[in-house]
Amino acid sequence: MRVGIIGTGAISNLHALAYQKIGYEIACCTDISEAAGRAFAEKNGCEFVKTYEEVCRHPKVDYVDLCTFPDFRLQPIEICAESKKHIQVQKPISTNLETAAKMIATAKNAGITLGVVSQHRFDDSSRFLVKALAGGRLGKILQADAYVKWYRTAAYYSRPIKGSWEVEGGGALINQAVHQVDVLLWLIGPVKEVFGLWQLGSLHKIQSEDVVTALFRYANGAQGVIQASTAFWPGYSERIEIHGTKGTAVLTGDKLTTWDVQDDSGEPAPVDSGVASGASDPMAIPTLPLERQFLDFGNAISSGKSPLVSGEEGYRALEFVQAVYRSCREGQKVVLG
Repeated sequence: MRVGIIGTGAISNLHALAYQKIGYEIACCTDISEAAGRAFAEKNGCEFVKTYEEVCRHPKVDYVDLCTFPDFRLQPIEICAESKKHIQVQKPISTNLETAAKMIATAKNAGITLGVVSQHRFDDSSRFLVKALAGGRLGKILQADAYVKWYRTAAYYSRPIKGSWEVEGGGALINQAVHQVDVLLWLIGPVKEVFGLWQLGSLHKIQSEDVVTALFRYANGAQGVIQASTAFWPGYSERIEIHGTKGTAVLTGDKLTTWDVQDDSGEPAPVDSGVASGASDPMAIPTLPLERQFLDFGNAISSGKSPLVSGEEGYRALEFVQAVYRSCREGQKVVLG
């Protein structure tokens, strides 16, 4: 596969490393900062082009990897639709549901594949757990929670666009904890109702939330809690806790750290304590899950099947986030669906 990258900021470097490991070629790149874009191109041995339109129309590109802030999504998808290029976007899918819906419809109408980067579905721990839950090994699920108690420095938020509603769509929930939202919805299923409370700029000088808590009920009757923050120094590894009638599983960072299940049988649980997490450093994440997701996206393009994290899956995660935000603003429960 040959990839064109739009946006050469921090995350694109991890993407480039993952592409190198799986044998995908970076054909070209662009960035609003020409100096940064040219430096990335030189480092990765690819062509620099001056506009995103050129990336989306580049004859050597099989798919576009959009590594920009989430306020810039629909425009490149529209060009990709015209040029019949597949496209993968960085999480979250967008800052709002209207744009996300247009993205999905545009890709579908053009017959191109749209994917959303949510690499924690590709951790060994979550891949084991999705099969274990489908097999009923935890019994009936009673509670499934996520805790993302991270820390980001003042320098991280030094640019006015960081933590802004217009450019980033919010704060700790939509930018940091959206990964755990996606994993919970994938493992447990859709959410029926939610109630949230937030603190806007409790520590950082930002418009949006750096502390938020939501209580919710899944469509299957299980309950859940999600806590997300970038204000809790020094930052703690994220956790997903799932409690069923037969036992409990806990994911910490990228590892399954607890598997306490009554009379369990079947594939041995990959319990491990060597956790990797972006709790205090946004770049302290392994590339293996990214490698797996990019291979999955490439296989989806080749086979004509949907990738594991499609545009529709990205929409579901954003829908949950927006419901929490609406509840925080209105001070009342929000019903989804």
